[in-house]
Amino acid sequence: MAVTNGTRVTNVLVAGVGGQGVILSSELLALAALAAGYDVKQGEFHGVAQRGGAVFSHVRFGEKVRSPMSPRGRVDHLLALEKLEALRYAHFVKPGGTILVNDYQVEPVRLGDARPYPVDGVEFLAEKGFDVILVEATRKAVDLGNYRAANVILLGALSTRLDIPAEVWARTLEERIPPKLLELNRKAFAAGREAVGAKGPAKKAGRKAAGGKASTKKAIRGD
Repeated sequence: MAVTNGTRVTNVLVAGVGGQGVILSSELLALAALAAGYDVKQGEFHGVAQRGGAVFSHVRFGEKVRSPMSPRGRVDHLLALEKLEALRYAHFVKPGGTILVNDYQVEPVRLGDARPYPVDGVEFLAEKGFDVILVEATRKAVDLGNYRAANVILLGALSTRLDIPAEVWARTLEERIPPKLLELNRKAFAAGREAVGAKGPAKKAGRKAAGGKASTKKAIRGD
């Protein structure tokens, strides 16, 4: 939580690609924070979302929020629905801040660019001192019957780090999600909380050292 102009503000950045539910995730967060009694500002940036391009949304809440966009280096929590997007927006995160990453990759559209996908990006971020948590959100969503629920799984994981009561989250889902999808999203939200909360982290996710043992950096994997 940052202190801006004498007031405490929590800064969250949600990032992904078009079609992953970035806007819905940020809207649910903003609604929950508002219902919990905070002043809230939300700023959405769609880009070429309809073509699978990058999409990100800032959500800021606290005693008094004056701007919808978090300053660079001041984000408390980055919610990345795709691994490359965690790298793309990590510069917004404060030193030691949390980066929740969906263990899922989308190959970007390239025109004359032969650079490979940065497969070690999560480990790289952990080595920079961020509190990186890798969650198999897409796999869990598929297990629940709809891969599109990955965004709500990550939101559930994020909820364990925020000062918003569980009953507020439950009411927000009920009021915002269509009835036919409500039960799926309730299960997805609970799965995210369980992945990083009730059961705790399953294993470290760091670079392998020369001897073949995993690094003990701060990246962890939610089971």
